[in-house]
Amino acid sequence: MIIEVLLKDGTGRLLGSLIAAEKQFKTGSRGFYANGKVEIDGKRYQTQIQLVEIGSKAASEAAAGEATAT
Repeated sequence: MIIEVLLKDGTGRLLGSLIAAEKQFKTGSRGFYANGKVEIDGKRYQTQIQLVEIGSKAASEAAAGEATAT
């Protein structure tokens, strides 16, 4: 699954968009991550976003524990 992230200003004007792909973070958590560049009023900005599933680290640790117990 992928998520399209729309970046808008306070008036709703679209500034740019990023595509966030599923990611398994090094911490054990899972979620989505994207990075890229956006131009706003003639200036370029580097941006990144991460969405981390709450509780996913505990779930992945429990699954890893079950795998080593068998």
